[in-house]
Amino acid sequence: MNKTILLTGVFFGLTSVLFGAFGAHGLEKLIDANAIASYKTAAQYQMYHALLLLVLGILPKIEKKHKKQIFYIFITGIFLFCFSIYLLSIDTILGFNAKSIAFATPIGGIFLILGWFLLGYRIFKRFN
Repeated sequence: MNKTILLTGVFFGLTSVLFGAFGAHGLEKLIDANAIASYKTAAQYQMYHALLLLVLGILPKIEKKHKKQIFYIFITGIFLFCFSIYLLSIDTILGFNAKSIAFATPIGGIFLILGWFLLGYRIFKRFN
């Protein structure tokens, strides 16, 4: 499980850099400043959680079943939060109204918050 968590963290870190560079250099003339700022926020949050997955993967004192639960909660949060923001930011380029998926962003945020809460709880329980 640790290898999966670590490789997923690497994948999300890599794609965060790619998406961030694309947003900074490839989208600047295609979408407005507010959309660029939102896109940048998504890339930043994706990177934060990629790094967190790397930490989760090397934490030795959290049981495998708890790591797995936390991992899946973070993955869900990353996809719902970050990727919905990416799509919402570039919907004018894609030629469709992505507003119908806007509900996914706050749900993804709740998953990210829940993941942090569970991680903190497991660390507290394990080191207490």
